[in-house]
Order: sequence, then C-alpha cells, then structure tokens
Amino acid sequence: MDEMQWGKGVKKIPSSVCSLPCKPGERKRIMKGMSCCWQCELCDGYQYQFDEVSCKLCSYNQRPNENRTGCSPIPIVKLEWHSPWAVIPVFLAMLGIIATIFVMATFIRYNDTPIVRASGRELSYVLLTGIFLCYIITFLMIAKPDVAVCSFRRIFLGLGMCISYAALLTKTNRIYRIFEQGKKSVTAPRLISPTSQLAITSSFISVQLLGVFIWFAVDPPNSIIDYDEHKSMEPDQARGVLKCDITDLQIICSLGYSILLMVTCTVYAIKTRGVPENFNEAKPIGFTMYTTCIVWLAFIPIFFCTSQAAEKVGENQVIYKIIIF
Repeated sequence: MDEMQWGKGVKKIPSSVCSLPCKPGERKRIMKGMSCCWQCELCDGYQYQFDEVSCKLCSYNQRPNENRTGCSPIPIVKLEWHSPWAVIPVFLAMLGIIATIFVMATFIRYNDTPIVRASGRELSYVLLTGIFLCYIITFLMIAKPDVAVCSFRRIFLGLGMCISYAALLTKTNRIYRIFEQGKKSVTAPRLISPTSQLAITSSFISVQLLGVFIWFAVDPPNSIIDYDEHKSMEPDQARGVLKCDITDLQIICSLGYSILLMVTCTVYAIKTRGVPENFNEAKPIGFTMYTTCIVWLAFIPIFFCTSQAAEKVGENQVIYKIIIF
C-alpha cells in the first residue's frame, strides 16, 4: 500500500464520499436524483446560513458576520470633531466669528461717530448678527444629531442668511426709494427712519421663522440612522449614518426664502448702481449680491449632484455636503 500511487502521483488514499461537508456560511444544494449528494453554495450578499440547506437575509440594520453563520449590527458613523473634514470648517468658522466680533466691537466703540451713523448702524448690527449666525451653523452641522441639535439646525439653517439678506434688501430698497422720490419731489419717502427699517427687516425675518414653525408642526425634528443610502455591494463596507431627519429638498426649501430675498436685493442693487459716488453703500452691496448669485448658482447643482450620484462614498458624501453648505 505504501508503494501504491493514485492519480497525479498522490499517495494518500482518496476519501470515498459523494460530497464533502460544507464549510461555515455555505448551504447544501441537493443534486437531482442523488439525495445523498449535494453541492456547497456560499450565502452571498447580505445572506447568512440559516440551516444546512437554506440562507436568509439579515435585517435592514445588520450584515453577515465573518463566517456568515449569523448577523451582526452594521457600524454607525457620524462626523467626529477630530476629523480633518470637521477641523477645517471649524477653523474657518472661528476665523469668521472672530472677524465678525471685531467689526461689531469697532462699530460699538465708534457708535456715535458720523461715519457709523451714516452707514445705518441699526441695520449694520442686524447684518453682523446674521453673518455671525451663518458661522455658528457650522458647529450645529458637526454636532452629534439628536432632537435638540436637529431642532436648532432647522431654525438656524436659513435664519442667518435670511437675516443678512433681509438687512441688505432693506438697505437697497431704502436707497432706491430715496433717489426715486428725489426725482419727483423734495419730500422724503415714508419708512426710512431707523425704527421703520428695523420693523421692515423684522417682518422679512418673521416670514422665515413662521415657515420653520410650520415645518416643526408638520414634521417634528428627529435623528435617524440611514442604512439604505450608503449600503454597498460588499457587506463589510456597509455603514449606517447618524443624521437629522432632513432631506435635501427640505434644505433647499428652507433656504428658498433666503434665495428670494437675495434675488430681490440683487434687482434693487442693479437699479441703484447709478447713485452718486458719495452715497457709497449701493455699489459694495451690488458687488456683494452679484458674487453671491454666482456662488448660489454653483452651489445648488453641486449639492443635488452629490445626492443623486450613482456611486456613494459613505460618510464622506455627507461630510462633503456639510462643507459645501
């Protein structure tokens, strides 16, 4: 027997069985007409070995374990504060906050000087407040989503820009009405006092807040774990993303009113482009609105393209949207 050779020079006696036992994670597929013989098939995709002859799908929030004999929870990811994707926006936001506070402190220090009073100090403070809130939203976008954070995200998502554009729109509208009225008579137009300007700006802002409160009533804020959007073909790469229950369409709708204010302000900026050089507010506002329109024209297509891309990149896609915003 020691000298006996089998096929291909193998000396070991071959096992005389119809089918070998299946490995963990494989099911038996019985061969037709041969009840004692089977073929081993691996449970693929998100399936696991339920028993000897069948595989079953894991639940939506689970994936097969390493040997596919059961299921394990899909890892949950969120944007961490120490991530480079968070550190860079936070750094830029801090620079913006410091610059805004510096400008506001300068205005307060020289509050009664002619140049500050001529610039419309009341609306300038409102504008600086809006800019400050635009930087603050960065921290809310990175914070761990829960009911409180998601509620503040909804409130401040478009509020900062709404306040900024409302103040700029009130300024440009005031300039336009003053010079249009000057062509007709020497009588000053109505509602150009600081108190009136603040009232007009507040009315614009109240529309945004009313829309947010209606949104709260129709769809209360909540945090969710999204397993479907970032499920890959490979279960090992599957991730659940912890995020607020806010869709891309809801984000654009929340910003829609600010876009309307921006467009209206741009129209008035174009109308007031010919004011005298001494009245120096109109041209900087006009330049600001032109560049802002260009940024928004680029922002909206990019934002929706990242939503509808066929190839998902997991957590990085969510982070990319945050940075774009």
